[in-house]
Amino acid sequence: MAAHETHESGQEREQGRDAEGGGDAHAARTHLSAAGLRARGWTAGMVRQLLGEPDLLRVNPHSRAAPRIRLYRVERVEAAERSGEFRAVSAAAARRSAAARGAARRRRREVLTRIAAEPIDVPRLAPHELAALAVEHRDRRDEGRVYERRELPPEGAVVLDRWKVDYLLHQLARYDELLSGLHGSAGQVAAEELLRRRVYATIAEAYPFLARECERQLSGGNSDAGASSM
Repeated sequence: MAAHETHESGQEREQGRDAEGGGDAHAARTHLSAAGLRARGWTAGMVRQLLGEPDLLRVNPHSRAAPRIRLYRVERVEAAERSGEFRAVSAAAARRSAAARGAARRRRREVLTRIAAEPIDVPRLAPHELAALAVEHRDRRDEGRVYERRELPPEGAVVLDRWKVDYLLHQLARYDELLSGLHGSAGQVAAEELLRRRVYATIAEAYPFLARECERQLSGGNSDAGASSM
């Protein structure tokens, strides 16, 4: 009992020194942080299951208001890693990770295939009607700077072409649904780029006089498009 109390008192003193900024160098040699455990193959679930509560709490050096850094004694970590339970839990975690990566790859292939095959229906409008709708769309998007009498800026037709493409992109925003399930995944960028190119290509095919503007926006030119992925 006395030894247990001594251990707890020593740990409390160590945590107290650390909270005041001392003991950092010593803790770095004798303890592992969550990042250090991840580098050794530990997951958060494995830490909770096999290690439980941390052995030391260190003040976050970047913000004293942030949660304290959880540290685990190297000896205790190494002892856990030698156990059969660790090997079993680690193998199970590796299988789950591999399965998740496989599922993500399959989802990426499915989405790319669907984007490549999906018919994209561009509104077919007479030139004067498209121009009027494009200006109206621009006015709604920028109510603070509405152009009186729907006058064009000095750039004239060039800017109007941009507005026309932006209006059509807004009408095609529904195709963003094809990206469902990829948000934050590794395949999202490739899928967004494929969809973006398909949409611009379809607009250029329907309105050949807008092909140059579509190419300009594809190459990184400014756009006020309403579609989030364009």
